[in-house]
Amino acid sequence: MQAPYKIVIVGGGTAGWMTAAALSTLYANNNFQITLIESKEIGSIGVGEATLPHMKDFNARLGISEVDMMKKTKATFKLGIKFVDWGKLGSNYYHPFGVYGTNQNTASFYGLYSKISQEKKIADLSDYSYAIALCRQNKFELFSNDANCISSTYKYGYHFDASLYAEYLREFCKNKSVSEIDGKIDYVERNKDTGNISSVRLESGLTIAGDFFIDCSGLRSLLLSKTLGVEFEDWSKWLVCDRAIALPSEKLPDLPPYTTSTAKEGGWQWKIPLQHRTGNGYVYSSAFLSDQKAVDSLVESVGGQSSETPRLIKFKSGRYKKSWVNNCLAIGLSSGFLEPLESTSIYLIQAAIINFTKLFSVSPSHGAESNEFNRLMDVEYDRIRDFLILHYHLNDRKDSELWNYCREMRVPEELTEKINIFKKRGHVEWYQFGLFTVPSWVSIFNGQGVKNVGYDPFVAGLPLSEIEKVLKETKYKIDARAENTPLHKTFLNSYLKTLQV
Repeated sequence: MQAPYKIVIVGGGTAGWMTAAALSTLYANNNFQITLIESKEIGSIGVGEATLPHMKDFNARLGISEVDMMKKTKATFKLGIKFVDWGKLGSNYYHPFGVYGTNQNTASFYGLYSKISQEKKIADLSDYSYAIALCRQNKFELFSNDANCISSTYKYGYHFDASLYAEYLREFCKNKSVSEIDGKIDYVERNKDTGNISSVRLESGLTIAGDFFIDCSGLRSLLLSKTLGVEFEDWSKWLVCDRAIALPSEKLPDLPPYTTSTAKEGGWQWKIPLQHRTGNGYVYSSAFLSDQKAVDSLVESVGGQSSETPRLIKFKSGRYKKSWVNNCLAIGLSSGFLEPLESTSIYLIQAAIINFTKLFSVSPSHGAESNEFNRLMDVEYDRIRDFLILHYHLNDRKDSELWNYCREMRVPEELTEKINIFKKRGHVEWYQFGLFTVPSWVSIFNGQGVKNVGYDPFVAGLPLSEIEKVLKETKYKIDARAENTPLHKTFLNSYLKTLQV
């Protein structure tokens, strides 16, 4: 009988247990022996409490019940993010997980909107998003698969307790081929000829050999950085925030179906509604704000609704130049960090897992596979980076040094080109790989106050009366449907009483 192929996962937390759950499920028929090493003394960051819609697909692929997961992780639904004071003080807008209106043949809905809004005063673009309508009224319903229904125009993610989600997957893995070992690694053994990692040794003296190693050790990047010496690409000149203060508080009575991001003097503050509490945090730049001022600002905004001690997290935005080297793959924070402005950390874990499972095969070497994996993940990181930079760069705030710096800084060339073409004709190019699609870019451009002077040439010949009819019908459908949709809190309470989904 052939010996099992040994995969060793170093680190638990969300990244480690998502990886273990996925590999043990998707490779259930392979002769793999999966071992996860986690030190209960080290723990995990565990403040990532908001996800993107892709998480629903990930859980479904593993056969996880949505209702069961939401019950055990204290989850609520998330339709998008509300940005407060980002474009300028006193402004607010939503980034919805959905589209604006519907395209008309070859003409984009935003093209229609651009043409008529330059000719006459009409409703704001946000009024043509069903997801935004639900957010404004704290309402929710499951999306429809019927393309003719207005509720088919959005998806949803979750707000959940990341530590509870990791624990949920840990329990899930008990019925899979995953062995769990509690311990700290004090030495990593490498093959002198190939450079591959051959084993890790724990402080207890136990040595664990493996054929393939997955680094989920978080910001320490124990294998990829400390052992293999892969270089880190620092993006802090564009994404200047390098610290976060986290402080949970009492649950919100209304349970809004969105995350709130409020721009502050030295960065921004998050508010994430869970079933049992509210996640709060201040992401800021230590170059522009002291730790104490950040703590004071966060505590003041929470307003005595928390008895816990604020928790400080230090980080640097950027990524390692390679995530897969030899027989080692880094997943999660061990491969890079992008601040949590658009809830992308868990998505990047998921993207790494899915790309890996598409490419991996048992082989003495993985040169072609690792090159393709690194290329795909570079695209993911680079495009998310540019999307995050966009929020900071397109500001009209004159009230602090941080916002002045971000507005005037030189951004990556590809992002500059994207901004220029949008300003000229309201166009955002679709791309095959990468997270944020055209409606997401449009929502940030529009929300931050960028106006395009031209528009989609396919709408040039359409009469204004025809365009106005499309917009009126769209808004009517949205308003009528939203009026009869239940409150998020009401829907959630009912939904969690069902058995399986």
